[in-house]
Amino acid sequence: MSASANKVSSPVDLRNVVLVGSSGSGKTTLFDNLLAARIPGHRPAKDDTERAAALTLASVSSGDVVINLLDAPGHPDFVGELRAGLRAADAALFVVSAADGVDNATAALWRECKAVKMPCAIVVTKLDVERGDYTSAVEQCRQVLGEGIVPAYLPLTDGGGEIVGNMSLVTQNVHEYCGGQSSTRPASQEEAEQIAAYRGDFLEGVITESEDDSLMERYLEGEELAVDQVRRDLLVSMSRATLFPVIPVQVSNAVGTEELLRLVENGFPTPAEKAMPTITTVDGTDLVEIGCDPDGPLVAQVIRTTSDPYAGRQSMVRIYSGTLRTDDVVHVAGHREVFTGTEDAHHPGHEEDEKIGPLAFPVGLELKTKDVAISGDIVLVAKLSHAETSDTLSAKDSPALVEPWMQPEPLLPTALKPATRNDEDKLAGALARLVVEDTTVRLERTVEADQELLWTMGTAHTDLLLGRLNDRYGVKVTTEPVKVAMRETFIAPAKAHGRHVKQSGGHGQYAVCDIEIAPRERGAGFAFVDKVVGGAVPRQFIPSVEKGVRAQMERGTVYGFPMVDVQVTLHDGKAHSVDSSDMAFQSAGAQALKEAATEQNVALLEPVDEVEVRVADEYLGAVMTDLSNRRGQVLGTDTDGAGQSILRALVPVAELERYAVDLRGLARGSGSFRRSPHGYELVPPQLAQKLLDRA
Repeated sequence: MSASANKVSSPVDLRNVVLVGSSGSGKTTLFDNLLAARIPGHRPAKDDTERAAALTLASVSSGDVVINLLDAPGHPDFVGELRAGLRAADAALFVVSAADGVDNATAALWRECKAVKMPCAIVVTKLDVERGDYTSAVEQCRQVLGEGIVPAYLPLTDGGGEIVGNMSLVTQNVHEYCGGQSSTRPASQEEAEQIAAYRGDFLEGVITESEDDSLMERYLEGEELAVDQVRRDLLVSMSRATLFPVIPVQVSNAVGTEELLRLVENGFPTPAEKAMPTITTVDGTDLVEIGCDPDGPLVAQVIRTTSDPYAGRQSMVRIYSGTLRTDDVVHVAGHREVFTGTEDAHHPGHEEDEKIGPLAFPVGLELKTKDVAISGDIVLVAKLSHAETSDTLSAKDSPALVEPWMQPEPLLPTALKPATRNDEDKLAGALARLVVEDTTVRLERTVEADQELLWTMGTAHTDLLLGRLNDRYGVKVTTEPVKVAMRETFIAPAKAHGRHVKQSGGHGQYAVCDIEIAPRERGAGFAFVDKVVGGAVPRQFIPSVEKGVRAQMERGTVYGFPMVDVQVTLHDGKAHSVDSSDMAFQSAGAQALKEAATEQNVALLEPVDEVEVRVADEYLGAVMTDLSNRRGQVLGTDTDGAGQSILRALVPVAELERYAVDLRGLARGSGSFRRSPHGYELVPPQLAQKLLDRA
């Protein structure tokens, strides 16, 4: 009996599958072809920048199951949406263009999926273009992605070389397409010979990875194996993520979509067969007894959040345990610090109780409502005003937390300025909404430079967000260069005489101090030394001198930047029994420091970050050369033994502004990096003016 997307009664009737692949692989066209094969009259959504950047969900009934299909963005700037899709899904379809092969970003994602034992299959597309060869594509997948990759279908071509169907290595039947319809027939003698050339390796791979000794024995004895038995072992080996079948699909004419849907139905695991993510109580105690049971306690996670100034928020939610119903009051919790050990300043911990709004599921472009969603399902929930992406929804009487998935760090800064006063009033609220929607966005207000920084994953991501500010929220902004937070310091000893004497009737102001200034090591900070003897400066005014010095250090001296890493010694001074005061000695201390500073003994410091770059071994030399050109100091290199090099270096912050974009091009998508503040270092004299212009 066919399952319906709004009447799923058991997790075994569900398949949650995400499509991943690089831009240009035909992934989104394949997604639409799969929907069109099961939704009469389906029309693809408008192909614009918003769709290309978003994780898209659609539910289709296919055979006896409901498939929740997720189309993840292929552009590397939107990897946050991709990772959300991987969390929501139980299996992945990797879409690879036969003409372009496997790129570095796809290979890196494959390694991640393999590490967590996610069942995967490979869909080879673009076989109808120049350089598009199925055998070569399969071989390249094996070389780049590793073991366990076996063709499950072979392309069928007509006399003119056009692909018109496929040949199954499971059933040994041929599936032909004509006018968009598929028909099945036995293989001809020539086709059977082609199947036989590949079928032996396929069967051995299936039986070996499923560890079916009895079937292996029968196979080695030459017995013809039952199709149902082969299918069962294929499901086992795919569920273990040790065997990865390959299927050719022509996205231009939908050839192969029926067979791909049947592979999803029969080869991918149900939510009940997939390992649960880590689930804990709010205080961090593991809840190992939680399983994919509709009758269990409610545990669900917000996968994606969108907001509209008129319609409000809509949340994509994956249910792991229990049943979610419209109008239920649930516990909403977000505590990333429970799993990371550190508080996330951009997403602080929070808990609220909230009423569930209308539930819906998308069928093509149409949203259909449903009252109930069970464990294993993925649904859209309207008007969850407090829930953010990666938050947990759970029962009020037994609050729980689902571990958030790994979020990439946004590393490309853009400084924003509101275009008008009216835009300034609306900007803060609009930016806050963007952060709620997109976990790969970070906001930073720099106090010194008085700039609002928007940190993103790349230029395409930045352009998308600026477009949303304008189109959704009516906020126009301009961009400006990101300013660097410079410092200054003494590089040679100095002495100064600070004298603050004023007389204007009544009590005057009188304070004199003599100080010596000495440089300190980088990062040593400020030290104040009292060497006054004989009461030249009364004891109660010595802290006043220090306070004045500190205040002037904050204001800067020669260049106007905060001063660091100096020692100030107070060794003499004068006071007046009536006119000396706290404020007078503060002024004298500040004046002394200012007078001691000259262009000869004060130098500029620039911030430096410690950077860790991960890159394919073949690009290590190019990355090291590039970092050297950025005035970087390489601290060391290492390798992970899997074709990836790890490089650590100290790099000036001024040289890292566009590194997120430049590294991607330099390493052909194989590179990633992390950065953390290291400290301040002297600016080379020949670069001082250039950096002053940016500060």
